[in-house]
Amino acid sequence: MKDPETQVGGSHYNKMQIQPVTFIMANDLSYAQGNVIKYVCRYADKNGIEDLQKAKQYIDFMINALLDD
Repeated sequence: MKDPETQVGGSHYNKMQIQPVTFIMANDLSYAQGNVIKYVCRYADKNGIEDLQKAKQYIDFMINALLDD
């Protein structure tokens, strides 16, 4: 998959060498893993600490899923 030419809702991914969606899909990552990548990649250009907290929440979801197994 090549990077999308347009982005709905801003331009915070367009400046990246590899857009998160391209990386996520090429590596067949789960929903939770994809969200971690997405939020960490964009935090400095979009929602700051809130995006890092969101990434942490998805990491906690993955940790808890592993602990429950």
